[in-house]
Formats: sequence, structure tokens, C-alpha cells
Amino acid sequence: MDVRVDDKVALVTGASRGIGEAIARELLDSGARGVVITSRKQENLDGAVSRLDAGERVLAIPARADDEEDAGRAVQTAVDEFGSCDIVVANAGTNPSFGPMVNVDLGGVDKTWAVNQRGPLLLARAAWNGWMGKNSGSIVNVASIAGLTVSPFMGAYNVSKAALIHLTRQLALEMAPDVRVNAVAPAVVRTKLASALWESNEDAASKAHP
Repeated sequence: MDVRVDDKVALVTGASRGIGEAIARELLDSGARGVVITSRKQENLDGAVSRLDAGERVLAIPARADDEEDAGRAVQTAVDEFGSCDIVVANAGTNPSFGPMVNVDLGGVDKTWAVNQRGPLLLARAAWNGWMGKNSGSIVNVASIAGLTVSPFMGAYNVSKAALIHLTRQLALEMAPDVRVNAVAPAVVRTKLASALWESNEDAASKAHP
């Protein structure tokens, strides 16, 4: 990254692999004093900590993205262990539902919504109440280009990311001027989450997202 984050403390969810791990690495390379990474499974986090190879500057804690207590605990851990929580990256996401919305499994829709939209809201609330509301900071929500379009086979995911983009705008309005809230919208990235797209539709995905 061209932007330096010297002496800042960051929290990145969904950071045991893929985009989240890459974000954590960039933050460390850009001078972060400490980075807290979260994911559901401790063994996956242990692997990420080993690959990041940043010693005591990285702390991993298991946490569910859709759990309010876990969100608060993650923020508090950053404050307790590193002294602040200046940057929060809501990266955790899921996409268990494929197919048209008219007959998609509603349980999968509920899970998608809980992780992709409610999760970032819980994290933003925890960051605001746990540090940023009385100090300052920056929140980045990892949305998706899918939130800007429609597709015939991943409607639940698209809708959840569209809602996340709008949530970002709402939070930016409410938390200004001391806290910045932004979203990024990646296209298809070769991660485990997107493997279903690559494995079955690689040519189409490549053409749609050159």
C-alpha cells in the first residue's frame, strides 16, 4: 500500500486466509503497531499467524462474524493488548446459497444476511462503542462488485452486498467527521469462498471480470 499506517492498531475479520489475510499482511507491511485477526476456527488462524510471521504484532482470536459478543470482544482485545483500535476491516463473508431467489433455501439466505450485512453492522457498533466514538478511526467494509449488479445464480449474495454498500453510506453519515467509513468492492478473486465460481465457470468469470 502507498498509505502508511504507522503506529496504528487494526482489526481484520475473516483473516485466516484469502483477502482477509492479504489485508492483514499489507497493514503489517505498512507499519501497523498491531493487528488482531479473527475467524471461526483457531487452527486456521494459527496457520495465518505463521504465514504472516510478524511475531507479537499479530494476535489471533476465534470469533463468529455474526455474534455481537464476539464483535465486542475482538475490539476490546485490540484495545487491551495494543492500546487502541484505529482501523477495522469487516472482511468476513459467506455465500452458501446459489440459485434463483424464488426458490433458494431460506436458511442459506438467513446465514448470508447474518454474516455479510449484520456482521459488519455489529463490528461497526462495537468499534464505535469500544474506541472510535471517543477517539477516531477508520472502518472498511469489504463488499463486492456483486453488490452493484444482478446475476441469475447468486442473488442472495448480491443482495447482501448491496445492503452492505448502503449500510456503509449510512454509517459514514452517522460517524462523521471523526470516523471514516468506506467500502471496497472486489471482483472475483481466487479464494476458497469464490472457488465455486472458478471451478465451474472459470471462462465466464474471467470474461466478466478481466
